[in-house]
Amino acid sequence: MNHTPDLFGPTPTTREPLADGAWLLRGFALDQADQLLDAIQRVAGQAAFRHQITPGGHTMSAAMSSCGALGWVTDRHGYRYSDRDPLTDQPWPKIPDILRQLAAEAAAAGGYENFEPDACLINRYTTGAKMGLHQDKDEEDMDAPIVSVSLGAPIRFLFGGSARTDKAAGWKLEHGDVVVWGGPSRLFFHGVAPLGKRAEHPVTGPVRYNLTFRKVRI
Repeated sequence: MNHTPDLFGPTPTTREPLADGAWLLRGFALDQADQLLDAIQRVAGQAAFRHQITPGGHTMSAAMSSCGALGWVTDRHGYRYSDRDPLTDQPWPKIPDILRQLAAEAAAAGGYENFEPDACLINRYTTGAKMGLHQDKDEEDMDAPIVSVSLGAPIRFLFGGSARTDKAAGWKLEHGDVVVWGGPSRLFFHGVAPLGKRAEHPVTGPVRYNLTFRKVRI
């Protein structure tokens, strides 16, 4: 698999390397941002945002929903993927076509061709919400990349190394930015700092949405 972006493929405003196999695609989703936000609201109409509980009993500060064949859930029993929404006992909504196409195009721009996600996690951040450093390691398919789309209020993205103790560098993510990582950096620790009190966007106000696309099953 080629981990060097195709310069003749979809071209974001700028392309910044974060690590070997990891790229920040500035403004990649900007042209479609309004349609992406509409798609998020349609998904939330079927699978409502909720603050999940970690196995340790802590309430996550970011509210979450999912779409795709699998959704990510956490409770006292642990972290896992499920093919049904535990709130409704119904299958998760399908990934809207516009989201699926964006994920494939962003992955290709990061050097990962033929990306077909079967899970899309949707996080909603309000003031003070954050995501601690973690690895995406519950997936069976480690050859597929992770594609992460930012919409709304800006936030500071943290990207470390293969060990939790590795120092994490920070990048400001703004409306329409996309991060793609895989290959050598597939299991690198990452997260976001708390959403700032003054963080705001003209469309979403003091709210940031994040779409994280994953290929779970081989």
